[in-house]
Amino acid sequence: MRVPSFRMNGVADFESRENRAFAYEIKFLIPVEQAPEVRAMARACLQPDPNTASGAGDVYRITSLYYDTYGFDVFHRRGSFGRAKFRVRRYDSSPRVFLERKLRSHSIVTKRRTLVDVDELCRLREFEPDPAWAGSWFHRRMLARALNPACQISYCRTALVSENSAGTVRLTLDEDLRASRVSHPEYLPVAGGKLLLRDHAILEMKFRMALPALFKQIMEEFRLRQRPVSKYSLAVTGLGCAPSCARLELGCMQREVAYA
Repeated sequence: MRVPSFRMNGVADFESRENRAFAYEIKFLIPVEQAPEVRAMARACLQPDPNTASGAGDVYRITSLYYDTYGFDVFHRRGSFGRAKFRVRRYDSSPRVFLERKLRSHSIVTKRRTLVDVDELCRLREFEPDPAWAGSWFHRRMLARALNPACQISYCRTALVSENSAGTVRLTLDEDLRASRVSHPEYLPVAGGKLLLRDHAILEMKFRMALPALFKQIMEEFRLRQRPVSKYSLAVTGLGCAPSCARLELGCMQREVAYA
């Protein structure tokens, strides 16, 4: 099975659909004190993700611009808005970015992504998509669904992978989650973002078929409980864009995790 490829220091595929590599994605909120132990345990069995290698080993920063309607229909998961997220993703300070649609059905995740130059994001300000542009499919959906830049989310990621009989498995650990409000398709300095989840990190496990033995071992060793963690929901709530009921629900979830 071919892993959807892009390399920070090499030739990239201009478009890929990641469901060829990963079908299931499970997430956990873990105390930040556990992060080094989980990382060490994973590094002993997995290798740095070669598709995001930039000479920095298995750690890099992701910064994404998330899109939503003015009524935050994606955040509230109203109708069809609840099944897909649209974002512009950047790895470290790369001059190229991915236009992405992440589609979820239960635990199955698929992704469409197209690589463009960061300078081309100004095209998303236009009122008509350019059919000759590689990102025209993304632009068409923005216009059709009345989506606009809502916030910037950035975090430091450890990414590790391996192969088993079912294909590629992947573990990621996200820390230093920061968010900023945005209104245009432009990136803001990461340092200026609001720090979220000061006491927790986000652990994700991705695999094709059955739960890998290593993932099961980590879950048992640290007594992890799967949780539907959404970085976008955390950002919208943390930035004060969500109604009070959503903030209350998030606070209850965080307290439950802290005392689990």
